[in-house]
Amino acid sequence: MKPINFLHPDIYVGKSGKHGRGVFTSGSLEADTVIEVAPVIVMPAKDRPIIDQTLLHDYIFEWGKTKKRCSMALGYVALYNHAYHSNCEYEMDFTKEIITVKTIKKVQKGEELFVNYNGDADNAEAVWFDKK
Repeated sequence: MKPINFLHPDIYVGKSGKHGRGVFTSGSLEADTVIEVAPVIVMPAKDRPIIDQTLLHDYIFEWGKTKKRCSMALGYVALYNHAYHSNCEYEMDFTKEIITVKTIKKVQKGEELFVNYNGDADNAEAVWFDKK
């Protein structure tokens, strides 16, 4: 059985000028480099209203084809900051219960790694914290 967790050796958590902490790289990364594969904890739809009343609301992912369940990703996944034009993307595998993060363009040493919380690297639709 293949491992369901992986963290690229150049990835680390550091202080972000954007939102407190963020994920960075200590080396240059080519486009299409898998930088993390993280297991998730899947929670049933009945728990979502409770979680939405807590700080965890900002760190969970809608989960499943109907998006009624939610998940908490382990590893660094919850620490990638948002950018409308990101340098990484994530993919959810509902069967394996993992989230994979990979670069979508070349990333320079020391750069912060961003994902678009809308799920599409260039989706400019306002995310929940920009709608407030």
